[in-house]
This record gives sequence, C-alpha cells and structure tokens, in this order.
Amino acid sequence: MNRRVKSALLWGAVGVLSFLVLAQGYALVAGPLVTIIQGAAVALLVGAGAAASAYVLEYRIAEWAAERARK
Repeated sequence: MNRRVKSALLWGAVGVLSFLVLAQGYALVAGPLVTIIQGAAVALLVGAGAAASAYVLEYRIAEWAAERARK
C-alpha cells in the first residue's frame, strides 16, 4: 500500500471516530440523536468522505504549502 492511500485511510478513520465521539457527546447532553445503526452508517459516510477528500486534496495542499514556503 502506498503512502498516499494509507494516509487517506487514516484520515477516514479519524473522520469516523470524530463523528462517533460527537454523536456520543450529544447523546450524553441532550439525548440520543440517532440510533446505533444510523450512527454507524453516518459515521461510515463521513469516513468515506474524509478519506476521499484527503486522497484528492492532500497532494494539492502539500504543493500549495511548499509554494507558499518558497515565497
């Protein structure tokens, strides 16, 4: 597995866990927002979106940062 794919998958995992933490925090404060199944489904969608975004944008952001550092 190349480094770019591995990085994107790790960002996807961060997205999944972040959504689950936010959903749990909301449930503790105000009551359940979604069921466990719905929460898992949304978390997977968030993770897929984060992974896809990281895969597409990581190279461009790195290029932009390098260009900005040269100035």
